[in-house]
Amino acid sequence: MAGLPLQLVVGLGNPGAEHEATRHNAGFWFVDELARRHDGWLKHEHRYSAEAGRVTVAGATLWLLKPMAFMNRSGFSVRSFCDYLQLPSEQVLVVHDELDLPPGVARLKQGGGAGGHHGLKDVISHLGEDFWRLRIGIGHPGHRDDVIDYVLQRPSAIDARLIREAIELAVSEFPRLLSEGAEKMMNRLHTRPPEQEAPG
Repeated sequence: MAGLPLQLVVGLGNPGAEHEATRHNAGFWFVDELARRHDGWLKHEHRYSAEAGRVTVAGATLWLLKPMAFMNRSGFSVRSFCDYLQLPSEQVLVVHDELDLPPGVARLKQGGGAGGHHGLKDVISHLGEDFWRLRIGIGHPGHRDDVIDYVLQRPSAIDARLIREAIELAVSEFPRLLSEGAEKMMNRLHTRPPEQEAPG
């Protein structure tokens, strides 16, 4: 089975130490872990308002990108980088936090709308809808009026562990995406049951 010919992995988040450990930065966490696991590197690229670097996974060399212009202005960095590399959107994977999935769950899909995610909405406005998405579950606060504060807060210790475990699984399965294709990685991610918090 042919692998997915990705060229660029984008993690969405907000720059600055005050945002580093917040739920909204799950996309950054994934890119950082992918770089760490495969001896990659990122450095600031002023002309793209982003941190960018390269990594080799399963014999394929990929670009990594972390937009640094804050979440709701992520699209410029992604569009300008894709223009520079002459990449079609189908060769781009955007990794982001997902309110509609519980902590401990990661899901892979191609295309679709923004689902209320402002960073994703801005990327779509610059790139269209056909790029791939890796959705990292962070859970939902229960009411839409609480969403902004929720995503900009640190997760609980239990949720943080579950989010990290989902990211680590997705990073571990990432070579399968490149060598065997999206269906194989989807099967691995989507059949893993979310861990439930023990009552107490």
